[in-house]
Amino acid sequence: MNQSASSTDTAVAAERPDGVDVRGPRFGAGVTAVLLVLVLLLGAWPGVALALLAVVAASFALGVARGVSGTWQAAVFRRVVAPRIGPVAEREDPRPPRFAQLVGLLVTGVGVLLGALGVAVAVPVAAAVALVAAFLNAAFGLCLGCELYLLGLRLRRA
Repeated sequence: MNQSASSTDTAVAAERPDGVDVRGPRFGAGVTAVLLVLVLLLGAWPGVALALLAVVAASFALGVARGVSGTWQAAVFRRVVAPRIGPVAEREDPRPPRFAQLVGLLVTGVGVLLGALGVAVAVPVAAAVALVAAFLNAAFGLCLGCELYLLGLRLRRA
């Protein structure tokens, strides 16, 4: 086994060995979608839009570093939402949502970087791309990053 695989296994075990409540990432995607809509609506104030996109990118960075259960959105879900909606009925492997956080970080991170370099159009474009993915996850449970992760596994096995 290579070093990166054992690091990933350790991180997954530390997250929650029994899996992630599927409702948590969907809630997080909904919060992220709202923030991304705000980024798009702040077009008249590009500095504020860039700063908010940076907050979204930092949130994705937390998800990459600590797993989807380690984000601030997950903390809000656990403390505020989950107690009101009942016990967990379904759990999922935390690795695909964590990979989805990486995809979100790449998209929003490029938007932040280019926006900081003066490419103003990069901020709304990155926000719009990330918004599509966040909306699909929040509204329909379709996690595009998770699907990419699973596709990568299938290609690796082939």
